[in-house]
Amino acid sequence: MGFILFLIIAYVLLSVSLYKVFEKAELPGWHGFVPGLNFMTMCELVGRKPRHALWLLFPIVNIFIFVGLCIDVVRSFGHHKFWHSFVAAVTPAIAFFVLGYRPEEQYEGPILLQEQAYNDKIQAAVDKGSKTMVKKLRAQNPYKKSGGREWVESIIFAVFAAAFIRMFLIEMYKIPTSSMEGSLLVGDFLCVSKVHYGMRTPMTIAMIPLLHNRIPFINKESYWEKPSLPYFRLPKLQTIKRNNPVVFNYPEGDSVFITPARTFGVYDLHRQNQPVGNREIITRPMDKMDHYIKRCLAIPGDSLQIIDRQVYINGEPGVNPSNMQFAYYVQSQGTPLNRRALEEWGVNLSDSRDPVYMLNAEQVAKIEGMGNTTVTPYEHTSRPLYPYDPKINDGWTVDNYGPIYIPKEGVTTPLNMDNIAFYKRVIQSYEHNDLEIRGNDILINGEVATSYTFKMDYYWMMGDNRHNSEDSRVWGYVPADHVVGKPLFIWFSTSDGETKSGIRWNRIFTSAQKP
Repeated sequence: MGFILFLIIAYVLLSVSLYKVFEKAELPGWHGFVPGLNFMTMCELVGRKPRHALWLLFPIVNIFIFVGLCIDVVRSFGHHKFWHSFVAAVTPAIAFFVLGYRPEEQYEGPILLQEQAYNDKIQAAVDKGSKTMVKKLRAQNPYKKSGGREWVESIIFAVFAAAFIRMFLIEMYKIPTSSMEGSLLVGDFLCVSKVHYGMRTPMTIAMIPLLHNRIPFINKESYWEKPSLPYFRLPKLQTIKRNNPVVFNYPEGDSVFITPARTFGVYDLHRQNQPVGNREIITRPMDKMDHYIKRCLAIPGDSLQIIDRQVYINGEPGVNPSNMQFAYYVQSQGTPLNRRALEEWGVNLSDSRDPVYMLNAEQVAKIEGMGNTTVTPYEHTSRPLYPYDPKINDGWTVDNYGPIYIPKEGVTTPLNMDNIAFYKRVIQSYEHNDLEIRGNDILINGEVATSYTFKMDYYWMMGDNRHNSEDSRVWGYVPADHVVGKPLFIWFSTSDGETKSGIRWNRIFTSAQKP
């Protein structure tokens, strides 16, 4: 709602500023207040046909069309310098207020028609073979831009276009860890659609284009948290289904500290009773939290439970990924394991610590077939698990977990001291309520609450590499507003994440939606 209000205010200011601009161009000023007609009149003012305004109906394209119109308006008033165009592109309402309400500003005519007329003069001189006239006209061309300005504007446009495509349509994403190993590998570069699950408008607007959250080499944040816009999402083309890989913002990524190896959540540090010490704590807005990719195992309204490594959804066995991996203890009697064979079978040796290897069912069968080799399940040591309540988590492990309910928008759940641990972060952090526990009473926004109605959908995400994945079993639900997009295909892939280690040519332009 806040974002829509921002757009309404911006549109009203633009309409008011156009009133006097149109009057100076001897066009009806009231056109500035009529949606659609105001843009058609802008087209007429600069020398375009009114139907050119129809391009404004097309998302993303309309941004470039609108910026071009604004620049041509100020040029039609005789302002051709770079900074004039910059102000018109960034703050059109301010630029138009100046044009309309300053008496000395005068309309010089439709700029595009004037430019065309001048170019026709040059062409006529060329046709006549008058080199002197051609040279004179080109030298006196009031619309000509310097070579340096042409380069600057081209670079700005390229960055502007790339930033908008990345912000609204498609973003490239690199798999940094082995949590999705055997389906998606370390070093895979993904093309991620931001349209399929609903285009999310930016919240953080003061940032360095084309960078997510860190500036390389100097290792500083690439944005300022203020000013910011409220969360807003356009309608989705499709819903997230069970077993779909999804890219999302790390739910606990609002407070982190950075190390050369990786980013750690402060909450995880507290859960493991590790002191924060003198580490620099960085707070991040939602759209600047790190990107994670996992497989959605449960959708809103589902109940999930893991029994002996098998995931159950609503009491029924879930569909297992074809290359799902677990940790196995591999023992070889006599000759050591053939590491070259392991690599050929797709075993990630950098992800394993001899004698414990992360393997899928096919790899287990091949290793057992080597002879004099035994493969046994490795008892995975558990870490603190969501929701971190000893009464709930007693006996829970990564292999035997739950049951747990996945919140769904509009559903009301009872609240009591036995289940508040499941929903505390949902109510407080994701849905922005004040939550307080006094004795056995749960207070939400100062009122005693015995139930709660969820305002948003949530998802349960897990990696295919089940024993080497930091996922929902550790940090809980993924809110719908944290969803970034749908991975479409792998556009590049390097072995172990480094080009020098080789390129996986067989993975390039293959689907990222691997079952």
